Amino acid sequence: MTSGKKLLIVEDDQLTRDLYRDVFSMAGFDADFAEDGEQGLAKIQAGGWNIILLDVMMPKMDGLQVLNELKIHPAVQPNGPIILLTNLAQEPVVKEAMNNGAKTYFLKSELNPDELVEKVKSYL
Repeated sequence: MTSGKKLLIVEDDQLTRDLYRDVFSMAGFDADFAEDGEQGLAKIQAGGWNIILLDVMMPKMDGLQVLNELKIHPAVQPNGPIILLTNLAQEPVVKEAMNNGAKTYFLKSELNPDELVEKVKSYL
């Protein structure tokens, strides 16, 4: 089911990226990564992702700025849903993200890697 599904993870923490690289690779995803908001924005704007996991707190450009910029300069090719992957679940942040194109959010602290993979699969 997930074989070859293109997943983009925009996450600034190296250990988290390494962990997600392993679990999503084992789950059959074609995962790519961006280590800050600017890299993530460029990859999202290029398009063609089945699903995108976007951190909120990142250097250079945070996840909300990425979503705002996508409204102004949308992707060249369509993307699947953008899901916030964060530990920042304050209502104003989540509400702004949803108003600017995020489909939903997942709290990193509440999901082990296997649960995250299952949640991601449910959006494909």
